[in-house]
Amino acid sequence: MLNPCPTGPIAEFAALLEARTGQQIDANRRWRIETALKPSMRDTGHESLDSMAAAIKADRTGALANRVVDELLNQESSFFRDAPVFDLIANVIAAVPATRRPRIWSAGCSTGQEPLSLAMLFAEKLDEQMPEIVATDVSASALDRAKAGRFTQFEIQRGLPIRRMMQWFDTVDGDWIANPGLTRMVSFRRMNLVADPLPIGRLVVILCRNVLLYFSLDLRRKVLERLAQVLRPEGLLVLGAGETVIGQTDAFKPSQRYRGLYEPTWPAAAAA
Repeated sequence: MLNPCPTGPIAEFAALLEARTGQQIDANRRWRIETALKPSMRDTGHESLDSMAAAIKADRTGALANRVVDELLNQESSFFRDAPVFDLIANVIAAVPATRRPRIWSAGCSTGQEPLSLAMLFAEKLDEQMPEIVATDVSASALDRAKAGRFTQFEIQRGLPIRRMMQWFDTVDGDWIANPGLTRMVSFRRMNLVADPLPIGRLVVILCRNVLLYFSLDLRRKVLERLAQVLRPEGLLVLGAGETVIGQTDAFKPSQRYRGLYEPTWPAAAAA
């Protein structure tokens, strides 16, 4: 269970993040708030967290609050993270009947490495049955970066071999830019998993990896129930390596077909 945040500006920033995104920051990780906000404090001329908190209250545009929330979100990502998962997903998509175009959702896509990894994988392995890839995140700034497909040398080297770097990206001013043909394979959209409308239509695979870790148990259960309702009855949920549905919800169960993935237990609701 997450511990309550301390009082003062730290608590105010933690409460702002939870109100906007549903994510919580454990008290023993409160140091992360000040570290994450140092760039904003420097850029806006605030010398303390108290000053920054007061400025957020006075800012009627909400721009500063939006920036603070973006900086507090954990945007850790890499290409082909947990590589065996991608091979498993390719097998799942390949098994979909040719008469139906599969749809896959990367929920909490951060700066885009996960959906772009999927796009590369499908382009290389599934030329005749390209899935529709939907990618969402609550952070507007992360989505802007994902849409641009622009990555630093450090970011591009995390998970991508030289062959894929050269095939799918171009170098511009020291950064690596995804080919337009790659980014066009992904539909990016801003979304709060707790409250916003979910993608229209039924999905074959949903990836929601290392996102629910930061939610309370009640919100985690709510989000999982929402995800179950947009999966096809035979669809699959992919969570992070350290995550599980066991003890979290009755909306999913471990898949008997694919080890480590989860199936909805509400086929009637999913088919409605």
